[in-house]
Amino acid sequence: MAKQLFYLPWWFARARFFGSRRPLQTVLFISDKCNLTCKHCNVYNLANPNIKTTEQIIEELKYSYAQGSRFVDFEGGEPMLWRDGEHNINHLIHIAKEIGFFSTTVTTNAQMPFADCEADSIWVSLDGIGEFHEYIRGEGTFARLEKNVAECGHPDVSFNMVINAKNYTNVRDTIEYAKNNPAIRAISLNFHTPYEGTEYLFLEWDKRIKVIDEIIEMKRAGYPIINSISGLKLMKHNKFSKQCWVSNFIMADGTRLPECPGSIAGVCDQCGFGMAGEMHSVFTLRPDTIMAGMKLRM
Repeated sequence: MAKQLFYLPWWFARARFFGSRRPLQTVLFISDKCNLTCKHCNVYNLANPNIKTTEQIIEELKYSYAQGSRFVDFEGGEPMLWRDGEHNINHLIHIAKEIGFFSTTVTTNAQMPFADCEADSIWVSLDGIGEFHEYIRGEGTFARLEKNVAECGHPDVSFNMVINAKNYTNVRDTIEYAKNNPAIRAISLNFHTPYEGTEYLFLEWDKRIKVIDEIIEMKRAGYPIINSISGLKLMKHNKFSKQCWVSNFIMADGTRLPECPGSIAGVCDQCGFGMAGEMHSVFTLRPDTIMAGMKLRM
């Protein structure tokens, strides 16, 4: 904790006032092997998945740490599927901590039990309640998610919802569901970014604005929404400078990107990733966003 209290202000001061462009977080795809074929996803690879070795991941972690990153999010595919001999995701979590990362996160679709996952925090992808979730992820996925979340016993599990043209009417119910679920700490809200082949899921701007207003209303009412109000307001129009270099990305094929792959895909003007608004709000010194970030990271 002491290291974080020193490092975060130091990192921010260098970035905000001296133009440093060192990442703070690493999004590390350890495989593109998955047990689902979600409609919104452009990452999974069923035919010939990339599955990284332990040695490759260690090298990527060391590279990211040397770049300045201190938080790592292990992603897939489905990271709970990853194996290298006797090694599983917990082995990678331990290695990241040994290297010096302050905290580790795993993002999962919760189709497998994850009660033994030792990440500091776990993000469960939830696209709505019941049929809304299953439209995106397939029949039976919601029941499996509910069971594995209820049985996980982890102290820091949150939902991540990607709002799209098919589930936007279920946002309020999903936030209510998160609030009333004893296994869940909070919920993060994002919007679908239309990568090639998924354009039909993009939510029109007028509808996005209405949804964001509803989320802000619920945030003010005390619902456990991670997004800050300042960050949410920016996502209504996307007309702000992006600080997406705050996260570096290492893809499942080993490609190293200094920022979100959306910049290569040319979809930044339609970005729905809530962290974009959060990062801009941090750099413009919005108090509510700074407090939200500290609560998330500390």
